[in-house]
Formats: sequence, C-alpha cells, structure tokens
Amino acid sequence: MEEIAIVQGLENAPLARPIREEIFLQEQGFSTEFDEEEERAWHLLLFLDGEAVATGRLFPKDGEDGVYVMGRVAVRKPYRGRHLGQKVVRALEEKAQQMGGKGIYLGAQTHAQTFYEQLGYHPCGEIFYDEHCPHIPMEKSL
Repeated sequence: MEEIAIVQGLENAPLARPIREEIFLQEQGFSTEFDEEEERAWHLLLFLDGEAVATGRLFPKDGEDGVYVMGRVAVRKPYRGRHLGQKVVRALEEKAQQMGGKGIYLGAQTHAQTFYEQLGYHPCGEIFYDEHCPHIPMEKSL
C-alpha cells in the first residue's frame, strides 16, 4: 500500500533524514546535505507498505511571491524505476498549489533534466555546480 505524508519542518519528518543521507551523502558523495531551509520547508515522505522509500521538500522562494522551490527529491535505490519520483514531484506540486503557488523552481542534477522535462519543467538558466555536481535551473508554471 502506498501513502504520502507532507509535514512542515524536518524534525517532524525524521524518516526523511536517513533517505537523504543514504542517497546524497553516501551514494552521490555530497558533503553537505542539510541547510537553513529545513525547518520552514514542507517535507514529503512516500511510504510503501509502511516503509519510507522516497522524499522531497518544498519551500517558498525568497523574493518571488507564489513561487516555491522544490528539491531533495530522492528515491531509495531498491525502489527506483517504479515512477515514485514522479509521484513525489506531483504531490509537492499539489501542495504548492494548495498554498497558492503559481510556479515551481528547482535546481536539477543535469542527469535528471529529462525526468523533470517529462513532468513539464524547462531550463531557465545556465548550468551551475553544487559541490562537484552539475545542476541546471528549471521551472514550471502551475
């Protein structure tokens, strides 16, 4: 059975932390994962049969009314290929709309650009690096 929970503040979504550590720190080699946005962000957890297998977050973009920043979308390796990432993105988009959001901005790892394009996002700037990893800014109107 599939369930989605969205709560504000990382302390209210403690199962998101180990997923992000596993994927971004251990698997992808980032050295910093958690930041000052954690407590104001809305954190999503996707559960399969009671196990937390995917996460993502959403927070208002500073200085841009109605625009939200989506990020930290991650699916544990054994659960990839099941369209769970799409479900995370769509649920976060829905949450943004419920809060009056008119658009979403994200910095996609370049290898995930096609994934986001298939969900209606388009590039809106030049490639930049977050630590060692190339990212591309992308956006979508809601």
